[in-house]
Amino acid sequence: MYDIEGRRLRTGEVAERAGVNIQTLRYYERRGLIAEPDRSPGGHRTYPADTVTLLGVIKSAQRLGFTLDEVAELLDAGRHGHPTPDLRERALAKRAEVERKIADLTVIRDALTRIVAARCDSLTHCTCTDCPLPYAELADGETP
Repeated sequence: MYDIEGRRLRTGEVAERAGVNIQTLRYYERRGLIAEPDRSPGGHRTYPADTVTLLGVIKSAQRLGFTLDEVAELLDAGRHGHPTPDLRERALAKRAEVERKIADLTVIRDALTRIVAARCDSLTHCTCTDCPLPYAELADGETP
């Protein structure tokens, strides 16, 4: 596939249009996420224009929490014309993982809010009254 001017894209053009750096483009190529490009008569790498779209798909999947290995597996299944019925299951698992992280982050945020409100001033020798975290007791070897 060619760009709108009817030519293949060089490395810098693909990287710029996809919003990635050249090292990322080459890394994805080495990993097999994108096809090895053709070479121009002058030896420059030339990519089909749809490489930009594929890079966008890869980056979007990463933003959703999929690892590059997971993305590679899903892309590979699609390249072989096989549907990826486990995409739904993988998405459900990622969603559950995100929900666990949100719950953990909520606990952390609430603890930090209590620390700020109590005006804690030390992890080991806090002088605030009603310190919300038992650092002082733990430092002294006491059980909270």
